[in-house]
Amino acid sequence: MRSHYCGALGTADIDETVTLCGWVDRRRDHGGVIFLDLRDRAGIVQVVFDPDTEEHFQRADRVRSEYVLQVRGRVRARSESTVNAAMATGAIEVLGKELEILNVAATPPFQLDEYTNVGEDVRLQYRYMDLRRPEMQNRLILRARITSAVRNFLDREGFLDIETPILTRATPEGARDYLVPSRTHPGHFFALPQSPQLFKQLLMVSGFDRYYQIAKCFRDEDLRADRQPEFTQIDIETSFLDEQEIMALTERMIRELFTEVLQVELGEFPRMTWAEAMERYGSDKPDLRVAMELVSIDDLMQQVDFKVFRGPADDPDGRVAALKVPGGAGISRKEIDDYTRFVSIYGARGLAWIKVNDLAAGVEGLQSPILKFMPEDVVQQMMQRLQAADGDIIFFGADRRAVVNESLGALRLKVAQDQGLLRAGWAPLWVVDFPMFEDNGNGGLTPLHHPFTAPACNPEELAANPATALSRAYDMVLNGTELGGGSIRIHQREMQEAVFRILDIGETEAEQKFGFLLQALQYGAPPHGGLAFGLDRLVMLMTGSQSIRDVMAFPKTQTAHCVLTDAPGEVSEQQLRDLNIRLRQLRETTVPAAGE
Repeated sequence: MRSHYCGALGTADIDETVTLCGWVDRRRDHGGVIFLDLRDRAGIVQVVFDPDTEEHFQRADRVRSEYVLQVRGRVRARSESTVNAAMATGAIEVLGKELEILNVAATPPFQLDEYTNVGEDVRLQYRYMDLRRPEMQNRLILRARITSAVRNFLDREGFLDIETPILTRATPEGARDYLVPSRTHPGHFFALPQSPQLFKQLLMVSGFDRYYQIAKCFRDEDLRADRQPEFTQIDIETSFLDEQEIMALTERMIRELFTEVLQVELGEFPRMTWAEAMERYGSDKPDLRVAMELVSIDDLMQQVDFKVFRGPADDPDGRVAALKVPGGAGISRKEIDDYTRFVSIYGARGLAWIKVNDLAAGVEGLQSPILKFMPEDVVQQMMQRLQAADGDIIFFGADRRAVVNESLGALRLKVAQDQGLLRAGWAPLWVVDFPMFEDNGNGGLTPLHHPFTAPACNPEELAANPATALSRAYDMVLNGTELGGGSIRIHQREMQEAVFRILDIGETEAEQKFGFLLQALQYGAPPHGGLAFGLDRLVMLMTGSQSIRDVMAFPKTQTAHCVLTDAPGEVSEQQLRDLNIRLRQLRETTVPAAGE
């Protein structure tokens, strides 16, 4: 039906007769000549109809925005005065000879360009219209180029694209499973996979030493800007490579991807331990585009009587840290109050501060309500440690270590954004040496990554000191976003059983849930490891989008609802009976009348 894409035409096509298909982006009538901007996924080209072709001119007069057309005409150069430098096809136009209306269109529910200001709920309800916008088309086209480049790289490196099951069994991986009832096995359920983790490990046992998959994954969890109930992973697993070799391989893949798709050289990937990242940035995915760092002052605060600081400083699980904002003394009291409310989201009970007005004047040159609680020599030592200068402001966090890290880590990013302290460009790094476990809040331990991550010690050492054990895990971080996480896996049954014991997974439960894996580890499982990249997050970063919803064709809302299809929805009583399911009806809450 067409010979060319609209946006692909150029001066090389002048005098050619072309057939185009697309949507009417805009229609203009100038003194008896009709101009149609015809759009397809490649771009827009101007088509001109004049009264010489009476039948087709009359058809052109009837078309409106988003009509679907087939146009046949001759490519010609625009006059010098009408060249549109803002359009890729702005040096040429098509003189229309024939026009067929393939379909009419109702008035669009919103403006289909970059200036649309309609709410996201409307955009998602009419997603098929939203996806016609060049901005959205370019994002999905880039996504396709990214997946193609990744596949080509992994194919060249000898990896095999192997599919793993979507219907599997529930396993504990840190989030709730989506369950699928089985009609043929009454009372039993499949689970949609949170990741292909166990199957890719079984592929390593099977001898497929280099596997990858662009895998759909599902997690029934609360949503954020970078979370969806269904998402896509670039899933990679390989045998006979250690963590250094896997990191080098996947780093090279990301470097080549950015070079090929964005023409960007990413530069150095520094390596930082988890402990250092938390100490300096309060986050295990630090954004290195922000120069500000957290500085511990626990030893100094142990010398003061101010209980707000002294208590956490003396507590082994507490921390007192300072965040210096260069040039931040101009931050108003209202802004400080806003920042105080902001850190409260992360559990902080307040936000102390000191403004440095005149460092040479000593304490008299400082401004803060907390100075009266601190000896002058301690204040001077603190200023020296922080390398404070006139015009700075210093924020403080004093609480449990986790609260201080999370609140000041988040404040660091917010202040940098507000005060223009976020440098442009890309800042990748590797975070390594993660703890094997973390406190689950009930006196027990839970895996920081997943229970199949290999510890950096033997089973005896792990059993003796599980709380301090390190794992062989590694995360790739870019601009404060975790692009991908991975680890060397446990490949020996004894070690896997040792980890299960620490997690209070008894033999019976382990056999019931993971018996197939434990059995497979007995049959010559090779050393192996891998890494999974979040494709949606990667595309979000590479397109400069604010949410992964903007780089997915048909995403869900913040409440995991599809407003386009109104899913999830109710099903018939017959379907429920077939699945042996009876819904528990929730009673309506009634408020008793007075005196009852």
